[in-house]
Order: sequence, then structure tokens, then C-alpha cells
Amino acid sequence: MKEIKFYSKDLLKLKPDVKGAKMWAVALEKTMLTYFEIEPNSKFEMHRHESEQITMVLEGELYFLANDKEICAKTGEVIAIPSNLLHGVYTKDTFVKAIDAWSPIREEYNNTNL
Repeated sequence: MKEIKFYSKDLLKLKPDVKGAKMWAVALEKTMLTYFEIEPNSKFEMHRHESEQITMVLEGELYFLANDKEICAKTGEVIAIPSNLLHGVYTKDTFVKAIDAWSPIREEYNNTNL
């Protein structure tokens, strides 16, 4: 039987990811949501993944590098990254809070699922 899953705030515990970043993840079968808190001057190296990624910056400025172009997503802005596009993500001098929607789910983050 399919059921709605509810995660109270106290269940959403931050866990380490790359140096300077902490996150939590919640996943269903086909969709995942992640939340990140990222320290200034942190970096997610150039990478690609099967999942499509939609990121919304909740606080701060988050920089994306793809196709030799830098894009700065600021508080309240959204960036959508297609499947398998080589990209990097980093912060400069601001602390960042951001959420990501993923489809399909990223198995490497699924171990942080509640």
C-alpha cells in the first residue's frame, strides 16, 4: 500500500558531504529532494550525473560553471541543469542554503535518506 511520508524538522539531520557542505536527502522511487548548507569558499568539483537537477537558492549566492560560463544564482533564484551536463558548483564569500530536486534519484545521496 502506498502511503504519504512525513518528515518532521527534527528528523532532517544535516550530514557531511563535500568539504564545507552538509546536507540531508529525502527520496521516493523516482524523485529526490536535497537540502544543502554550504560554507563560504566551498567547491563541488566538475562532475556530471544522470539525474536532472533543479536548484533553488534559499540564502546567499551559489555559482555554477558549465560550458565555460559562470552563472551566479542568488537568493530566490533557480537553475535547471540537464542530465549528464558537465558542471561545477561553488561558493565565494557567502554562506549558502539551497534545495535541489532530482530525477531520477541520486543513489549516492540516497544513503542519507531518512
